[in-house]
Amino acid sequence: MGGVPAEDRWRAAASTQGASPLSVFVDTSIWFAAANRNDRHNARAKEILAGVADPLLTDHVLVETWRLLNSRIHRRAADHFWAQVRRGIAQLEHVIPIDLESAWAVGEIFRDQNFSIVDRTSFAVMERLAIHQVASLDNHFAIYRYGHDRNRAFDVLR
Repeated sequence: MGGVPAEDRWRAAASTQGASPLSVFVDTSIWFAAANRNDRHNARAKEILAGVADPLLTDHVLVETWRLLNSRIHRRAADHFWAQVRRGIAQLEHVIPIDLESAWAVGEIFRDQNFSIVDRTSFAVMERLAIHQVASLDNHFAIYRYGHDRNRAFDVLR
């Protein structure tokens, strides 16, 4: 592609793939609460998921959710969740190298926040795919700001 840097070609290609314009990013907190009938947010998490037409998660959220379900409930619950993702309950988006670089930059910019690597890669994927709505019980999605002047906030479904 002539004089276009490889990173710009990659970003352009990545931004045309993936989520539909109506996709909602679903964070670990919602998946875990919905799968754990003893969680105080179980009913609300299920209600949110029932109202989301095109849920999306990353491979990092899949692993984090599986790990939580495995350690706090049982491996059967973790594997059931994974099986549901494999069957298409949600669109699975892979974190790519440009997302990792963006996630690193988030940590540099928001040094006063304790955003996990999963939070940071989630923000990066949401920005790459132009997803503005997130289902999460995690306050980090309400705190984070993006855009040219870092003045835009995600619409958080709680």
